Parts: sequence; structure tokens; C-alpha cells
Amino acid sequence: MKNPIKPTIKLSNGVDMPRVGLGVWQIKNSNVSRDVAWALKSGYKMIDTAKVYDNEEGVGQGIIESGLSRKEFFVTTKLSIYDLYRPEEVFKESLERLKLDYIDLYLIHWPFVGWRTAWKGLEKIYKSGKARAIGVSNFGIHQIEEIKTFSKILPMVNQVELHPFLYRKKLIEYCHNQGIQMEAYCPLTHGQWLNNPDLVKIANKYNKSAAQILIRWGLQHDLIMIPKSENKEHIQENLAVFDFEITKEDMQKLDSLNINHSVFPLWSRPYFK
Repeated sequence: MKNPIKPTIKLSNGVDMPRVGLGVWQIKNSNVSRDVAWALKSGYKMIDTAKVYDNEEGVGQGIIESGLSRKEFFVTTKLSIYDLYRPEEVFKESLERLKLDYIDLYLIHWPFVGWRTAWKGLEKIYKSGKARAIGVSNFGIHQIEEIKTFSKILPMVNQVELHPFLYRKKLIEYCHNQGIQMEAYCPLTHGQWLNNPDLVKIANKYNKSAAQILIRWGLQHDLIMIPKSENKEHIQENLAVFDFEITKEDMQKLDSLNINHSVFPLWSRPYFK
């Protein structure tokens, strides 16, 4: 390959973050420990959860079952919209459920009323050393610009829905120019577009699955990817994306699939820009 992609990317504060991780949204607490253990034993180095997923305890158990030492994996969790005025207390509760001494990345889940207070709390958590990095999720340019007016610490990561059918190019370019890494959730479109004829045609060309093409598309746009699956074979398949490269022509074809379609249109429409 002309441009091999490294398995990690460096955040603005020097922390190395894995490029591909397992997302666990909507995975029941009773099942998530199995899936997390599968993923970590298959070579994953990152798990992405949140308080509102109600599965932090299961994630913690899965980490224990994997047998990995703490330095071998990266964990992200998030502050919910219901807790924006008490971030430090809620952060400690997440640590306890995950059975961890520190979190690698702590995010504000949504920019609802109270997020400005929450960001100041995240700054304190970061300075305490209990979170190696802090960031935001579902934030647009205008909210990040506002952070710059009252804080010297910019988010290290902005996690938003991203895939070829929701290619938020302006937001990606803005964040990268600010030194903020972009992370894509629902990169597999929650399965809604995996049978798209143009996507399938490109997948067949590379002898890869449509899911692998979507993940590789994100990697070649310098994104961090957190595909979700509860299928052991798919979990393994979703990590097998570092051994091929999509041509510039095919990347442009994938980019052209953009129709600003969100898996969660009622939730995220205000944050497209």
C-alpha cells in the first residue's frame, strides 16, 4: 500500500488513541461482557461506552475476562444529558462501574443546556489525571467556537455520526484544523445502507464486505471508527481493514453518496453544520 494507516492516532495532548474500536450502544449489560471480551481477545484495543447505554458494568467485566493489562486497552465513556451539572460525581460513578482507576477519554454526550458547566467540570477531571483525554460528542462548529471563548483546553475528540451517506466534510475539516480528532459513530449506518448498490459494487471490487469498505473509508478520511456488532465473526471482520487501500477514484465515488442522511434524524439534525 502507498499510504499504510497506523493502528493509532495521536491526540493533541500526545495521547495515542486506537483508530478502530468496538461501539457498544444498545448492547444489553448481560451480553456486553461477552462481546467486549471477544473484541479484546481478537485484537481490538478500544471500547466505546456511555452511562446512558446502561452497560458500563458489563464492559468492565468483559475487560476483566479479556485478561489484558490496563495499558493494553483504551476506554471511552460519556457524560449524559441528565448529569451535565454534576460531571465530577458522575465520572466517579462510571469509574466504579467500569472497575477502572482512570478513563482514557471522557466525552460530553450531547450539547444540551448545561454543557458549558459540564466542560469546566471535564477540565477539572482532566487536570486531576483521572481522564487521559477529554472531548465532546455531537458538537457542531458553533459550539466548539464557543468553548474557545471561555476555555484554554479544546476538546481532543469530537464524536459524531459519520459515514458516506452523512459526510460532514465542513465539520471534519474544521475540527482537523483545530487539532481535534474526529470519531465516527454508527459508521455502518446501523445497517440501513449496507445493501446500497454503489457501495456493494465497490466492496465486491476489493473482495471486502460493505462494512469493511465503510470503515476503511473513514480511516482514509483520517477518522477514528467505532463500529458496533454482537456477532463474533463480524467483530473480527470489522478490524480487518488495514490490509487494503481504496483508490482515490473510489473514495470520491463513496463521498458522492452523501445525502445528509442521519440514522437519528430527529436527534442530530441541529448539529449537521
